[in-house]
Amino acid sequence: MSLAPNQSFKLKKFIKDLTIHRARHTELVSVYIPAGYDINKITNHLAQEKGTAENIKSAATRKNVKDALERMMQHLKLYKQTPPNGMAIFSGNVAEREGESDVQVWSIEPPVPLKMRLYRCDKAFVLDILEEMMETKEVYGLVVLDRREANLAFLKGKSIIPVAKTGSNVPGKTRAGGQSSQRFARLREGAAKDFFRRVAELMKEQFFGKELKGIILGGPGPTKLDFLDQGQLITELKDKIIAIKDLSYTGEFGLEEIVDKSQDVLAKEAIASEKAAMQRFFSLLSTKPNMVCYGYDDTLHKLQLGVVEVVLVSESVDEKIIEDLEKIGATVSTTIELISVETREGVQLKEMGGFAGILRYEME
Repeated sequence: MSLAPNQSFKLKKFIKDLTIHRARHTELVSVYIPAGYDINKITNHLAQEKGTAENIKSAATRKNVKDALERMMQHLKLYKQTPPNGMAIFSGNVAEREGESDVQVWSIEPPVPLKMRLYRCDKAFVLDILEEMMETKEVYGLVVLDRREANLAFLKGKSIIPVAKTGSNVPGKTRAGGQSSQRFARLREGAAKDFFRRVAELMKEQFFGKELKGIILGGPGPTKLDFLDQGQLITELKDKIIAIKDLSYTGEFGLEEIVDKSQDVLAKEAIASEKAAMQRFFSLLSTKPNMVCYGYDDTLHKLQLGVVEVVLVSESVDEKIIEDLEKIGATVSTTIELISVETREGVQLKEMGGFAGILRYEME
């Protein structure tokens, strides 16, 4: 299951904010409360840990642990019961200078239900459980080839991750002098079959045994179909091919192109949603420029007027600004869509200032 862009952004920001904190001793407290767990039992457990902390030899460490637990218990009083997905709560003295006190508390309801209970006091907050939620579960294999080269990659979330490439020894269509056309054709076909076998072997090395949601195959001309017929691809991988796409390119451009042309297959993936929104914006910008806006000031102004259907915001933008836009958007029924910087379109949005909007109707 993939997180929605807004969920992913908020969780990523939360993790980033806590990762920077380090303690000199084991005094940063992390608590994970499972979905459906009695929050009062957690409060009682923390009170017991606070009593146990009296045994800590270092006076400074003892004070920091007790203060963190007290701050955490006070925070939990704000909740009558555990949130539906459970809760992760963190507290500790994060003052930069030793001897000073700045005890903070953070909490978050995870985007997916927590299934484990944890209490830990350490030099850093325990964040790996939240980080695992960030990992995209849906992974696709990408294969782009023609008679000159083949490129293999994984599509994980929004990221294209190249993993292997190989060139071919298939000669061009012009034969050397003195060769008969039949002999030249046999040489070409033999070289092509050798190339296809290498590609099939690479696919086995990279994709076999992996939890792939599917494999997308593409390339210019008929080569991709010839490969399926002659490449001796193992049945397990052949059965995972969910789409075959005609492309204009191979190499890195081909990998980008196959993702662009596989929107039907990737419709449920975040990358497809982001690309579709941004492509709609750029299409309107070139054909009906009065149907869009961009830049912070213009986008904010039109959002406040209630004429924006969807606001596109780069993830590179400060979280506070995003939260302000979401509050305004909620009052005028406008969708705020976060756009990552992991796609070409996302980079373009960032370079345009990070803000754009698609309007409900044309405005001068």
